[in-house]
Amino acid sequence: MRLACSGLLSTGDWSPDSSQLIFTDDTSGESKGYIVGADGRGLRQIGRVEGLISVIFWSGDGKSLYISTVKPGARAKPTVWKANADGSNVERFVDGCFAFDAAPDGKYLLASLPFGDEVGIYEIPIADRKCILLLPGVVTFQLHFARDGKSFLYPVATHAEVTFYRQAWRDGKVIGKPEVALKLPFAFPLSYQGNAYDFSRDLSTIVYARPGEQADLYLLSRAQ
Repeated sequence: MRLACSGLLSTGDWSPDSSQLIFTDDTSGESKGYIVGADGRGLRQIGRVEGLISVIFWSGDGKSLYISTVKPGARAKPTVWKANADGSNVERFVDGCFAFDAAPDGKYLLASLPFGDEVGIYEIPIADRKCILLLPGVVTFQLHFARDGKSFLYPVATHAEVTFYRQAWRDGKVIGKPEVALKLPFAFPLSYQGNAYDFSRDLSTIVYARPGEQADLYLLSRAQ
């Protein structure tokens, strides 16, 4: 079933009950977020935000949306916005990192900063609205809490492989060191013109995009 049609679309997140999907449209050069039902009905636009939309996801209770944006420029810091579940009442939530997932208890967001001098994995306490560094120096994009909320998963990519790590976590604190949860003997980009992959919370399923690696050079002759 075709849910949307435009020039440049990016998928977002499913609602907790899988009845709705978020997506973004960057065709006009200005990012616009939308919500649509899984049956193709109820299309509505999310309130306007500043910058290009990178990530949108629902809170654990499905009552709010979190939207991460970044302005074009020399590695500008990202901004996280919060909106109602219907896309209304958008407000600036915190600056400094990309948010990717909400803890099951609704008290924290899982975030990262993949560039600049403060690269690492972060958390955002909902009450405090601050980006707090958990694992410095980790370059990743797209993170998920495990279903029980006692750990989170993140990938690290090299030129030859992608390794998923599991970090134990409780009440805003990391416990011990990250452990290898899954190693894939091939590589794919973690970001490519938007989200380039996703994975289930138990790592049973991984989906990814692999851009073509072949370039062709043509000689064009003027028609006689």
